Amino acid sequence: MDWDDLRVFLAVARSESLSGAGRRLKIDPATVGRRIARLEDAVGSRLFTKTPQGYSLTEEGARLLTHAERAETAVDGASEALSGPEGLTGQIRIGAPDGCANYLLPQVLARICDANPGLEVQIVALPRVFNLSKREADMAIAVSRPEAGRLTVQKLTDYHLHLAASRDYLANHPAIHTPNDLKQHRFVGYIPDMIFDKELDYLTEIGASSPPLASNSVSVQLNFLRHGAGIGVVHDFALPAAPELQRIIPDQIHLTRAFWLIRHADDGRVERLNRFAAQLMLEVKKEMQRLEAFS
Repeated sequence: MDWDDLRVFLAVARSESLSGAGRRLKIDPATVGRRIARLEDAVGSRLFTKTPQGYSLTEEGARLLTHAERAETAVDGASEALSGPEGLTGQIRIGAPDGCANYLLPQVLARICDANPGLEVQIVALPRVFNLSKREADMAIAVSRPEAGRLTVQKLTDYHLHLAASRDYLANHPAIHTPNDLKQHRFVGYIPDMIFDKELDYLTEIGASSPPLASNSVSVQLNFLRHGAGIGVVHDFALPAAPELQRIIPDQIHLTRAFWLIRHADDGRVERLNRFAAQLMLEVKKEMQRLEAFS
């Protein structure tokens, strides 16, 4: 069985299309189709079923997937062993919620890349959970610990959140001394039916009603607040980026959450990813302490 054909098989399984696999591998879809046909001839089984939604794995394809992923890990490990431990190189893609992606990761990853000039890092900032089995990312940061899947999970760091509003807003609206005073104010928050993780349902936790101004993006919410649209829950680590904002009754309302670093279980054998994850954890903890102290 040819490794190059397995590589094509993995790309189709993850993208669920010949064109998507072609883009990943930088080859045309017709070539992808021929390579899959060749692999199916070699194993004597159909590996995919074509549906209106794309290419789905057959039962035989699902069985092959596990072995192909292990072969991929072995190849990556061999490449790492031959390249030596001098510095991190190559491309690493991280999936992260947009608050983390916008206000915490850029400066952290810039420092890691400064120390490893051959390293390329991509941040995919999307308000949802990432599918590591489909290799949407090499690792992901999440706001809750997954309970299923062949994954390794490490706690990255705790973080804190408080109510905040712009100083202009607070100067022109009724004073807030207790949680009961919040009823006189307009809230900014997540679109309720687009909250993809229960850990993000901050307003329900503090007893606030559905927000009149809402977005699935933390950055949009922060900009609502910066422009005096109302009050909302803000990450402490984002406050240094928004000096217009002021925390509200922080001694009475405060939330604590955690970020979790999630990796595919097989990637534990890839030393390059292990070293990157170790550097990421160290730098994130340092940066979180700096930002929260500043806020």
